[in-house]
Amino acid sequence: MPALTTSFDALEIWFLTGSQGLYGEDTLRQVAEQSQTIATTLGDSGLPVRIVWKPVLTDSASIRRAMLDANGDDNVIGLIAWMHTFSPAKMWIAGLDALQKPLLHFHTQANVELPYADIDFDFMNLNQAAHGDREFGYIQTRLGVARKTVVGHATNPRVTAEIATWSRAAAGWHAAQNMKLARFGDNMRYVAVTEGDKTEAEHRFGVQVNTWSVNELAAAVDAVPSDAIDALVAEYEELYDVAPELRVGGERHSSLRDGAAIELGLRGFLEEGGFSAFTTSFEDLGSLRQLPGLAVQRLMADGYGFGAEGDWKTAVLVRVANVMGSGLPGGASLMEDYTYDLVDGAETILGAHMLEVSPTLTTAKPTLEVHPLGIGAKDDPVRLVFTADPGTAVVVALSDVRDRFRLTANVVDVVEPRAPLPNLPVGRAVWQPRPDFATSAAAWLTAGAAHHTVMSTAVGIEAFEDFARIAGVELLVIDESTTLRAFEQEVRWNAVYHRIADGL
Repeated sequence: MPALTTSFDALEIWFLTGSQGLYGEDTLRQVAEQSQTIATTLGDSGLPVRIVWKPVLTDSASIRRAMLDANGDDNVIGLIAWMHTFSPAKMWIAGLDALQKPLLHFHTQANVELPYADIDFDFMNLNQAAHGDREFGYIQTRLGVARKTVVGHATNPRVTAEIATWSRAAAGWHAAQNMKLARFGDNMRYVAVTEGDKTEAEHRFGVQVNTWSVNELAAAVDAVPSDAIDALVAEYEELYDVAPELRVGGERHSSLRDGAAIELGLRGFLEEGGFSAFTTSFEDLGSLRQLPGLAVQRLMADGYGFGAEGDWKTAVLVRVANVMGSGLPGGASLMEDYTYDLVDGAETILGAHMLEVSPTLTTAKPTLEVHPLGIGAKDDPVRLVFTADPGTAVVVALSDVRDRFRLTANVVDVVEPRAPLPNLPVGRAVWQPRPDFATSAAAWLTAGAAHHTVMSTAVGIEAFEDFARIAGVELLVIDESTTLRAFEQEVRWNAVYHRIADGL
């Protein structure tokens, strides 16, 4: 199997233009030329995914065929549709019913300014997206088609930024549809929120969630050749500030070699099985010498999804966030709300995990250290230690609330800790949640959101909104505009809506 990638190089978004035969061949020729120009303008704007223009669609049969062709092409992650002229919407019914890919409705026109002195009725007949897109919007709403609507000209940076974000969400959805997730061990005993319906997850998100014995992983680790370990240890010493006791000749160098063997064995197991996400559990380590820490951190940094303690739902989110943020500054990581600083007016949350926080959250050089863990009854594990860079981020949880999946997201501001953390040897982040600590925490608890999250510093809330719309799952957002009263009402109304929308 090929190594995992988050690259968008092979992916495409098709640009579809609607019209009809009423206006004659000369008009249709101009429609084609102008729609090609719009598609090229979008493609040249720096969008992360390649835009592919398709011939103008003027009848039901060609529209339906375009949708079926898109469905059947694994490289196509979504469609952008624009009604250049008036395209009677009943022509789109069969095609929209058949469509299984994400859709963006682009409400635009060829020109930016109106040429007031030259406008005649030929110009009006050609340039009537204001007319045609309203017809298209009606049929999408009547059919219940989930889509993102972007309004404005293709040269407007706001417009291209919105389309770029949707493109990333569509790529995240594509990754979920092709995701295989390996669970090594079950979820932590007696924990509720890490449970979930794996069959419904495959139906809703496309992800395959299955379990492999941890001793199958241990066998892969034991089979790693010594020279491969030597090479990886040398890489560690180049990339990180390695504690002296872990370096070659140090008294605990064997711990680093064990960590390197775990990384190589785990990476090889995932690559051979075609997995893009995985979980571990400290309660089921088999014959592994230490809980995977360093290995997990580096695999997340390479784009894998991960969930601790068997939390496969968070592993899905980490993989999706890694793909959506491909090529952007920042990263995505497993995160957990651990403890608080409750100084009045300056409340912050300290997030971390036992070991497994991705170094993509920092631009500083992490230190590579070994310390006792206190749980797991294994050797002291190696791990990367760092503090996340300040900046805007989002933390997102995926919960199974019995009759559906729920995403809960909080926009946060990562800050520098108020004081050093010399005795906390883990990757960590300190943040101020929006709109404030009390409202955020109360809303999070009201939502029943999980304590494991993905923290993304690469993509923000808009990407997760687009992803939720594509996936057809509930999303509750906690941000600067949130009030607890309105949030509680939203939770209640959402329960009614989703039971009706998904069928009683």
